Amino acid sequence: MPDKTSLSSLNNRIIRCRRCPRLVTHCKRTAKEKTARYQHLPYWGKPVPNLIPDTKHHAGSARLLIVGLAPGAHGANRTGRMFTGDKSGDFLFDAMHKAGLCTQPTSTANGDGLALIDTVITSAAHCAPPGNRPVADELDNCAGFLDQTFEAMPNLRTVLSLGQIAHRSVLKRYHRLGLIDRLNRYPFAHAAEYPLEHAPRLLCCYHPSQQNTFTGRLTPDMLRRVLIKAREYAHQDG
Repeated sequence: MPDKTSLSSLNNRIIRCRRCPRLVTHCKRTAKEKTARYQHLPYWGKPVPNLIPDTKHHAGSARLLIVGLAPGAHGANRTGRMFTGDKSGDFLFDAMHKAGLCTQPTSTANGDGLALIDTVITSAAHCAPPGNRPVADELDNCAGFLDQTFEAMPNLRTVLSLGQIAHRSVLKRYHRLGLIDRLNRYPFAHAAEYPLEHAPRLLCCYHPSQQNTFTGRLTPDMLRRVLIKAREYAHQDG
């Protein structure tokens, strides 16, 4: 039975990374200056590691990988856990809980009891970027961590990309490995899916950013349906 040793080791490397000076500076500055409602709380202020299942839920055997964009400045950059402590995370984890992919519908802080089920959450960039937009060089610097996340999941069957940047990051990995010939053959669209012969099936979903959820572009039901489909595909072969 695979365990989480390799994913845990990868997380340690992610946390120690200092490859992008702009992002390192931004994370530290945000952690020092804070935002008004969190002035009384400590901030993580470093690269945010992958969110992996605990020992009980066997991280190394997870079949589903969810890929986001980057940590939120006052969410994951504050709590040190992917999608934790902001509105995007509230939206995502409520839908994941309803889809049977995590143990509770809320995620407020590291150690609050939430655990993923058969799922790992990563991101295209592991540091909170200014304006929520990592630049190309920063995404390239994090591409190795995405590669290593895939490699540490031997039972991976399905990948769900949240947003166009995450989708492109996954496609670039597939292209680096020669699994696809052209990125533009797999355009991003909500609920699009691409069954690939030599790579995990790829599904797309709008990112649960406030820009999408507050405007109704992404509704709870839309997200839940995509997550249920991702879970079903992840278990088709076993």
